[in-house]
Amino acid sequence: MFRTSLPENGGMLFLYETPQPIAMWMKNTIIPLDMIFIDDWGRVHRIEPNTEPFSLDPIPSDGDVLGILEVNAGVAEKIGLKVGDKIVYPGLGEHR
Repeated sequence: MFRTSLPENGGMLFLYETPQPIAMWMKNTIIPLDMIFIDDWGRVHRIEPNTEPFSLDPIPSDGDVLGILEVNAGVAEKIGLKVGDKIVYPGLGEHR
């Protein structure tokens, strides 16, 4: 929240203890982001591209997820990320 920029290759990863439905919003977020919802196998479950800064509209995971990766808007498309792709990070992909 309140970030005015994000490094080009940076991101923010939110991990949860157990898979669950999650909804995020952009209330105090100044920059547009891509939200990447990640399941407990470490796969991309859903991508919400180019979220609207300051929006109060919930952005749902549309199912159980273990984490959310937020990156600069347009990054998911730029790198060709798609649903089903694997996210590699310690603790992800270890089915619980």
